[in-house]
Amino acid sequence: MATLASKFRALALGLIALSGTPALWAQIVVGQTSGFTGPVASGVKENTDGAKLYIDHVNAVGGVNGQRIELVSLDDKFDPKLAAANARTLITERNVIALFLNRGTPHTEAIKPLLDEFKVPLVAPSTGAMILHKPVHPWIFNVRATYQREAEKAVNHLATIGLARIALVHVDDSFGADCAIGAQKGFERASIKPLFIEKFDRVKPDFKDIAQKAAKTDAQAVFLIGSAGAVADGTKAIRGAGSRAQIVTVSNNASGGFIKQMGEYARGTIVTQIFPYERSLSAPIVKEASDLAKAQGIPEVTPAMLEGYAGAKVLVEGLRRAGPNPTRARLQQALESFRKLDIGGLELTYGPADHSGLDYADLSIIGPDGKFRR
Repeated sequence: MATLASKFRALALGLIALSGTPALWAQIVVGQTSGFTGPVASGVKENTDGAKLYIDHVNAVGGVNGQRIELVSLDDKFDPKLAAANARTLITERNVIALFLNRGTPHTEAIKPLLDEFKVPLVAPSTGAMILHKPVHPWIFNVRATYQREAEKAVNHLATIGLARIALVHVDDSFGADCAIGAQKGFERASIKPLFIEKFDRVKPDFKDIAQKAAKTDAQAVFLIGSAGAVADGTKAIRGAGSRAQIVTVSNNASGGFIKQMGEYARGTIVTQIFPYERSLSAPIVKEASDLAKAQGIPEVTPAMLEGYAGAKVLVEGLRRAGPNPTRARLQQALESFRKLDIGGLELTYGPADHSGLDYADLSIIGPDGKFRR
């Protein structure tokens, strides 16, 4: 009678014969909790599509050290409590080697205690919150630039083109407060004061009074910080109140889905960006992602896809350096070994005292064709 081991060998040989390529049995499991439904769903989908673009490519050419990467994604509906519950499930039940590409500042804050408790890395959180950079958290590895850098650059730009009556409107949570700090730096650098500062509720935003205030004060620009749905609703309310103020927002809304949500109000909106222009094939990371997308029948790469793609490149290189038997601790050590890692024309360095990643920030404007332009 054939032993169980011999049966498995026979099955493996049969699969190899059928596929023509060696079978990848071992899997490296990576966990993701993010808002696949709810107000940030469109951006989350594009982030994840970009990450899968690279992960699928890596798996197709043999995986990492002969092992296939499996990305397990759970929907937290953009709820911090559910994000923490999902993270615990991924860590304790799925035994993931790392968490990856979660979305939201309050959500990352909710996950942080679990990183310390279980000593598991979080790679490429889709948030530019400064609290994830300073002080350095031993298990969090940022890839994208900070929101504060984006917000400061946006205000500087508005002041440079002669706009002085700039209102600051932000969601009343840690994400909004963090962006507001960067915006205030921009105001100080430009030697101007915000026309007014208003907050709105994250769960039930109401823009009626804010819109009326923007119209009555003749705001030249409204820096509107919130989720894609909130910014779209706020813009519609501002336009409905008769204000023609320039609308500005940050890169959490740098997605094709955001443009669709904005509808007729998208044109002319300024959105900060954290990666090179997605249609500039002179940028190696853009060329690489675009080529893989075309090969899979995906018509174009969006800014949000580039964020996911870059995060996946960082994750995969960390797994590669962690060796054939990666653990959470080995992955952490591998990531901290990065010195000027080139991920496609952008260099990234980590160390025990620096988990900040990239510092790239730029501005874009949505054109009449519904595309980001620079």
